[in-house]
Amino acid sequence: MLTLLWLLTGAALILAGAALLVVRRQSKRLERLTESYWELRYEHGQLRARVQRLDPEPQGTAAPAGPPAATNFIPLSSLKR
Repeated sequence: MLTLLWLLTGAALILAGAALLVVRRQSKRLERLTESYWELRYEHGQLRARVQRLDPEPQGTAAPAGPPAATNFIPLSSLKR
């Protein structure tokens, strides 16, 4: 009976160790994802500011009726640092 209890205790310790490793790995992954999220939000804000400087028209106003104004294509790769 005592051997069975020791085996259960050992199995529980091994399971707890494995769970700890999984939690640590997931914690590091969450940290990387959070960092990526904030970097993307920062870059999005920078790009929005650049676009606003290129096209200062407020968002709430409608474009005048008639043919659309010609716009130049700017690839996103050229906006990278």
